[in-house]
Parts: sequence; C-alpha cells; structure tokens
Amino acid sequence: MLVHLSVHNYAIVEHLDLELNGGMSVITGETGAGKSIMLDALGLCLGDRADSGVVRPGADKADILASFDLSDIPEARAWLAERDLGQTQDQDGPCILRRVITAEGRSRGYINGSPCPQGDLKALGELLIDIHNQHEHQSLLKPETHRRLLDEYAGSQELARQVQLAAQRWRQTRQELERLSSAGDEQRARHQLLSYQLEELDNLALGDTELMQLEQEHKALANAESLLSACRLVLEQCSENDAGNVLSALTSSLQRLSSLNSSQGALGEAVNLLASAQIQVEEAVGELNRFLDHFDADPARQQLLEERLDTIYTLARKHRIQPSELATLQQQLFEELESLNADDQATERLSEELCAYARHYQEKAHELSTLRQSAAGQLASSVELEMQRLGMPGGRFNIQLYGTNAADPHPQGLEHVEFLVSANPGQPLKALAKVASGGELSRISLAIQVITAQTSRVPTLVFDEVDVGIGGPTAEVVGQLLRRLGSRGQVLTVTHLPQVAAQGHQHLFVHKARGSDATRTAVANLDGPARVEEIARMLGGVDLTEESLAHARQMVSTAANA
Repeated sequence: MLVHLSVHNYAIVEHLDLELNGGMSVITGETGAGKSIMLDALGLCLGDRADSGVVRPGADKADILASFDLSDIPEARAWLAERDLGQTQDQDGPCILRRVITAEGRSRGYINGSPCPQGDLKALGELLIDIHNQHEHQSLLKPETHRRLLDEYAGSQELARQVQLAAQRWRQTRQELERLSSAGDEQRARHQLLSYQLEELDNLALGDTELMQLEQEHKALANAESLLSACRLVLEQCSENDAGNVLSALTSSLQRLSSLNSSQGALGEAVNLLASAQIQVEEAVGELNRFLDHFDADPARQQLLEERLDTIYTLARKHRIQPSELATLQQQLFEELESLNADDQATERLSEELCAYARHYQEKAHELSTLRQSAAGQLASSVELEMQRLGMPGGRFNIQLYGTNAADPHPQGLEHVEFLVSANPGQPLKALAKVASGGELSRISLAIQVITAQTSRVPTLVFDEVDVGIGGPTAEVVGQLLRRLGSRGQVLTVTHLPQVAAQGHQHLFVHKARGSDATRTAVANLDGPARVEEIARMLGGVDLTEESLAHARQMVSTAANA
C-alpha cells in the first residue's frame, strides 16, 4: 500500500509530506484548496504525462516521491526482480517511486533510485494503485470498458490476453500466407522458366576451363593451312632449297674462315658466333619437322569444335551475357529456384500453422466465454443490488453477451459484452448510454467500481470525487461502501460529502496557508474534536452550531461502531 507521499514545488504545493495508513482515508477541504492536486502529483509518480506548467512559480523543478509497502504485492516484487530494481539494500523496505519535472519541461523518473522510463513507472504503478475519478463514468459508455470490467471481475485478464494474442498470430500468419498465395501464378511461371533454363545449362555441362581450351584448339585448327605453308617455306629457306639455304650458307662461311687457321681476336669470335648460329638453325629445323610430323589438321575435329562453340555462344547470347559468365548464371538460377521451392514449403508450413492457431484460438476463446458467462450473472446481480442501495429502487442491471458473428478469430473473443440498465421500475433494459442521466450514470458507475474493486488484485484504490451528484441517505450508503472496501486494503477518497467523510479511518484536511507574500497548500491529519468540527463544517457551512457539531459527532461515532 501507499505509506508516504512527498510533494515539493508542485502547482500551489510548496512542501507536503503525508503519512498514510491502511483502511479508508478521506481527504476533504475547501474548493480550490488542492485536494485533487495531491492525487495528480501521485499520478505523476505512476507514469502520467507532465509538462513544465506543473512546477510551482519561482521554483526550478517539481519533485514528487511515493513510497509503497510491497509485502502483500508479490506481482510488484516479481516485476522489480525481473528488472533488477530491488527494494534497495533492505529487502523489507519500501519501494520508492520518484518523478522530477523541471521548469523547462524535462522529466525524469526513478524506481528505488534507478533512472527509468515513464513507461516503467506506469507499468509498475498499475500493480500498485487503481485510480477512479469523477469523469471515469464516461468510459462506461464504451463497449470495450464493459468487456474489460467483466474480464477483471471474472479474473480472466490473462486468458483474454492469450485469446487476443492467438487471434493476432492467426491474422499475421494468414496475411503471410495470402502474400505467398497472391504471387502463386507468377511464381509458378517463373519456376517453370527457371527449370527450363537450368536444364539447358545442365545439358550444356560446360567445364570450368573448357571454353578457353576449345577456343585455343579451334584457333589452331582454323589457321592450319597458313601455318603449314609458313613452316614449309621456312624449312625450304633454312635447309631444303638446293639453290641456296641458310644452313649451306653458314657451312660454307665457316669453312672459308676456318681455312685461315686464325683463332685470334675478332675473327675467332666471328667463327664461334657462326658455329652457334649453325647449331640454332639446325635445332629450329628439327623442331619444325617434328611439328609437321605430328600436326593433325582433322576437318572433322574442327567441325566438332565449331559446333560446340556455337552452342555455347548461342546460349550466352540468349541470356545476353558473355560466354565466360554462363557458370555464374547457372548458380544464380539454381539459388533462385531453391528460393521458390522454399516458398512452396513455407506455404505448406504456414497452412499447417494457420490451422494450429485457429484450434488454439477456439480452445482459449471457448474457455474465456465460459468464464465470462459464469461471471456476467454474478456481476450483474451485485451491481443491481448496489444500484438499489444507491437510491435507484427497482433499478435493474444486466450484462448481455452476444456473438461477434465473425468468421475469423476476433481479438476480443467469441462475444461482445454490453451493459444494459433500467433505471426505473417498469422500464425495459436498454444500453447504458441511452437511458441513464448524468446523476444516474454517476451512481451506476460507482456501483460498478465498488463491486469490481472488490475483486481487484491492486491493494490501493483511489476515488477522486466519485460521489458528485449524490446526497442524502444515498451518500451515507456510499460512505459505507467505501469503508467496506477499505477493510480489505487501502482506500483514498477525495470527497465533499460529510456522510462519506465520517466513514473514514483516517481524515486528511487540505487547506490553504496564506503567508505575507505567497499562498501554499497544507494538509492536516484530523482526529478527535478537529475531525468533528470539519465534518460539522461540511454539514452546515462556516458557522458551527451545537446542532451541527452534535450531528457530526454522532456520524463519526456511528461509523466507528458499525
């Protein structure tokens, strides 16, 4: 529960420290004194949005701190443990939420001294406090509020979340399946084309170095005639021409120089070079003869090479690439075909998942429907009883569940939920928005809030002037209802009704303290005569009389002895 609230420089509050107890705490005070300001400041600690306008004029920042005892809130302790935000070094100590807003509009949040985003404050705050305000009854006109309240009362929030998640997964799976199916005709045509193209490339069976070897051999065969002619001419010039050839000229030259019997100087060098040239020419002649002896200018082989190269070049032109790029293309087409095959497998898998999600949804949704149907009658009876106690004798309340008529899984389950009410005897049940006046709606809202709060797992409930428009004997009933809620946890109630204020276990009085140059809000914890005087003021105005004091004393005594 909330054990301490500290507010500094927030709105008209300069400094405020509140120690809060269990049970029902009532907060009263004059209009404009700042009763709701404390709850607004508390809301900031719980993750509400803020702006720079909340900072007290003249101050550089507003600082709000709220301390909670989590000994009876295991969900909150587990939430903190998951995020390593333990309750300080003393594990039995309070959980401290803090919010700082600067005059420039910057905001910072802290949980147990650790900085945290606003969303974390809000998530933790939902486990600690449930705030009901005087405008909340407007949300009762919305069907989603009806469903939420029924699920909270039935304790089926987690099951409702599972139903919503199952419907969401089903819808996402169907969308993906539709995406694959919509591209089915196009993909089948592409699959057929790829299969044909790959078959052509597979039949070609082009080796890694085959193209280069084919081109080299073909080039040699294509130049065979000119090559043979050139080789024969060189042979003739070097050795076979009887009229004169290179070898015979070299031999004759060597004989003439050798006959001179001189191996000195340049002449000897010339003889050596001519001898070397003779040897080189003889070796060249030998290589040419060997080439001619082994050369096979096979026309059939040349035709075969030309046909093979033509097949390769034609296929490359068909794909508008270079012949050397055919192997890379083959790999790309293979990978794309594998991807299309994977899509076919994905379609089959998604179809199976879609059926599984549909079965899971139906299972959870029917389980949720059973809980809703069981709780609807109990909640309706309890609210109807409280309506009659709150000044609506003969009023009736009913919760209608009707099918969604949706062929696909609906995120909210198999049925819509609608609250129906008859405010006066003899009137038929109609939708809440069509039959309730402002005052009636306030009382119906209070009845619903009181009943649903009894099943809430949140230990601290805050009611901010929910009794607006209620008076007389009904106001006393409201006070008794809130006191009854306080007996199971902690209830904070801002009220202007003495009948409600008299029911509190603790009474906080908010007033304005005026100084020489400023006005600030202060809070006093009333007890004994001071509390009686405040309730008497609420009964009879500024001037206290013995009658109003006696009446107030009687109200406090009756509530204490009840």
